[in-house]
Amino acid sequence: MHLFLRLLSCFVLLYAGIGASHAQPSSKEMDLRQLWNELKISNPQLSALRESYLSAKATVPQIAAPANPQLGLVWSGMPANSPLALGAANNNMSGNNSISIAQPFQFPGKRGLAAEIADTSAESLLAQSESNYLQLGAQLSTLYYSALSAQKQLLVLKEMITRFELIKNVSRARYANNAAAYVEFLNTQVAQNAAIAEQFNLEKQLQIAYRNINLLIGRDPREKIALSGNIQQAIRNVPTLIELENYAESSHPLLRSSQLDLDAARKGVSLAKKAYLPDFQVIGSSYTPRGPFAPNNGTLFYQLEFDIVIPLYFFMKEKYGVEQAVRKQAAVEATNISTRQQIILGVSSSYTVYEQTKNRMQFLRDSQLPQADAAYKVALTQYSNNGQGFNDLLTAQNQLRVLQSQLTIAESDLLQAYSVLMVSAGREPF
Repeated sequence: MHLFLRLLSCFVLLYAGIGASHAQPSSKEMDLRQLWNELKISNPQLSALRESYLSAKATVPQIAAPANPQLGLVWSGMPANSPLALGAANNNMSGNNSISIAQPFQFPGKRGLAAEIADTSAESLLAQSESNYLQLGAQLSTLYYSALSAQKQLLVLKEMITRFELIKNVSRARYANNAAAYVEFLNTQVAQNAAIAEQFNLEKQLQIAYRNINLLIGRDPREKIALSGNIQQAIRNVPTLIELENYAESSHPLLRSSQLDLDAARKGVSLAKKAYLPDFQVIGSSYTPRGPFAPNNGTLFYQLEFDIVIPLYFFMKEKYGVEQAVRKQAAVEATNISTRQQIILGVSSSYTVYEQTKNRMQFLRDSQLPQADAAYKVALTQYSNNGQGFNDLLTAQNQLRVLQSQLTIAESDLLQAYSVLMVSAGREPF
């Protein structure tokens, strides 16, 4: 009994040292909010979408700007044998010299409506980029909580290896007086080595998660990164399913993008119908009956011309232009309905997964794990006192390890399900 107490005290000190070393914070650690901020700023996909949005916005003032005027110069009656006269044998120095300025105009409302369509399409791109940001953020949250779970599982494995060391010490003390107990020592050694191998594999998985996180936040995958956070952190009050569905219908960026596309399609129909209306052109010109190089250019004359560009060919082009716009509007309306249904279905499915994951985690935490911990303590006490029940001790130890790992994974799954639920409703998970 004295040996057991001494070994137990060593175990407690070693366990406290592991916990203290694990709890020491790092100055470069990043939590989930910081990772999302880094994702928004540095992710190359999001940067490309932002540039595409700015490029689309730059087309709006181009479309809204009036057409460029046309400046014309007419010079007839070239001097004989001049290069510009192309060898004509015309000795008459008189001719015409005129300057004209032509300014085309679209029918009022056409250019402004086209600019509105371009602006609406650009805002749709911005809403799509926000949706992509949320989707990438959901991936980042999954990797983040998986990495935290792996970190905690590593701590559990270290504690388990320490417990195996305690059992080895007890069995070593027993087989010093009883050679038959040597088998128990070997079995404990094998179980401890298996835990060390599992620890190695888990460390490799953690390194892969770190690399993927670095990729998402726009860093070199080989760059070192440290994560902070508590996987057992309390999740704030989750809204009801009805509240989440209402929020998604009103604020989800993908639905906002779809609605903007629908608005652009409706304006496109109006613009196509305006193609039946004529466009205009105004030409102002001045001319003189003498050439520009004559001693006296003579009297200046002025002329104003007003042209109308009317659609011909039985309005064939305009007719099918309107039909094309109407068909496009119908397609966008159907897509909008489908998008709305998919988002509501996604919120409902994510909410169900969240509730199931929460119930499973609570059952592990409140029922199974306390029972397994009590069974391990009873088996360890019995084996330490009378050397009986070694197989029961190993079974209880393995069962406790399995349940601890399952609880860690369940807590991680719960936080991942929460993040996915918030993103499916169009919200950040914090």
